[in-house]
Amino acid sequence: MDITDLTVHELQEKLKNKELTILDITKAYTDRIEEKEKDVQAFVTPLGEQALEQAKDIQEKIDNGEIKGDLAGIPIGIKDNICTKGIKTTCSSKMLENFVAPYNATVIEKLEEENMVNLGKLNMDEFAMGSSTEYSYFKKTRNPWNLNKVPGGSSGGSAAAVAAKLVPWALGSDTGGSIRQPASFCGVVGLKPTYGLISRYGLVAFASSLDQIGPITKDVRDSAMLLNIIAGHDEKDTTSSDKEKVDYLKALKNDVKDLKIGVPKEFFGEGINEEVKASLEKAIEKYKELGAKIEEFSLDIANYALATYYIIACAEASSNLGRFDGIRYTYRTPEFKNLKEIYKKSRSEGFGPEVKRRIILGTYVLSSGYYDAYYKKAQKVRTLVVNEFNKAFEKYDVILTPTSPTVAFDIGSKSNNPLEMYLADICTVSVNVAGLPAISIPCGVDKEQMPIGMQLIGNKFCEETILNAAYTFEQAIKFRENYNPKV
Repeated sequence: MDITDLTVHELQEKLKNKELTILDITKAYTDRIEEKEKDVQAFVTPLGEQALEQAKDIQEKIDNGEIKGDLAGIPIGIKDNICTKGIKTTCSSKMLENFVAPYNATVIEKLEEENMVNLGKLNMDEFAMGSSTEYSYFKKTRNPWNLNKVPGGSSGGSAAAVAAKLVPWALGSDTGGSIRQPASFCGVVGLKPTYGLISRYGLVAFASSLDQIGPITKDVRDSAMLLNIIAGHDEKDTTSSDKEKVDYLKALKNDVKDLKIGVPKEFFGEGINEEVKASLEKAIEKYKELGAKIEEFSLDIANYALATYYIIACAEASSNLGRFDGIRYTYRTPEFKNLKEIYKKSRSEGFGPEVKRRIILGTYVLSSGYYDAYYKKAQKVRTLVVNEFNKAFEKYDVILTPTSPTVAFDIGSKSNNPLEMYLADICTVSVNVAGLPAISIPCGVDKEQMPIGMQLIGNKFCEETILNAAYTFEQAIKFRENYNPKV
């Protein structure tokens, strides 16, 4: 038995039956990281020795009856823009290369309350800006299905680590598709929860009105389990919802009879790869077989949601990244003559090209004379996007689309063409603009055996509906049993 093949709920069962110990599980993962990390390049800060010590300590406490809990000792990987006390949080940027967070993000506090084991901080596009994890200052993460392909981004390290079995599950963050798109490219499950369901306290901000932490897992059951742990109100986050706690595992009924699924025709038009389209059409037929009611409809937001997203995201990024000035806790240029030069040279040397591009664009749309023409107008269009979705959810329980218009592309093929890279997010950004929940699950592979992702979008705080729809489909096609990454 390869321990790293198992899902978290399978690991739980083995622990309960005393077939495995926590140390067995953690050691299996640290050994796998040692063997495969050189190929995949998923970690910025691996915590192998520390993880083993943590596992020993937790096992002792369990044996002594000091701690209980279904997830005690289960390992996890963390995206490197989520603050971890005493451990580097770099955002994969030179600007924060040596930053050690003095506190834990709320989600990390929740994991520690469960006594989970941190295997390390995972690579990402710098400050979460990118769709391929090629914009990391430290390394380019590779796709475990084909090491010449990108894993997607910005949570590419998290998705690749789960797909390559370097971690049993991971936390990512999603601003415009940064959990779902890499999950699609790497053949795993990625959930972007409703805005406000999970605390953003301790998440290094990219675009505050769009960012959301969420799980990346091997299957849908694990996604529901991790969501149970990290969801909930947090008084430290003013945008946190005080919605009553839900047990998302109870939502997994393996039944979609009479579920109303809307299929927006705009998401299947020009620019969608033919193999992706064919795979999604098969998935739609499978849902019909399972008893769901499918209907094509028009969701006329695709044309302007992308532009709206990039205006809002870049404007908020330029504001949020203003704090990284070379004066406080960030990178400071070694050579300067005056204060102005510290600012200019520290930011020029500390930020990568994609971050600079977005700061410049964001500053431009917020500047005097352009604010009304761009940023204010984008906020008005945002309201239209919300209204369009509200109208759709009066009729449908779930909206089904591709997660990405293509499968994973070759490393280097789009990194010099920002506009083409931005178009990789066309199917996902509207969900963040509207603050909705969405999940990406694998629905097939193309002729090169690269995974294809299907996105299921739900109404606000309807995670139970999309989790059950995803779970029922997953049980029907058994993707993990039929397809595996090469690594």
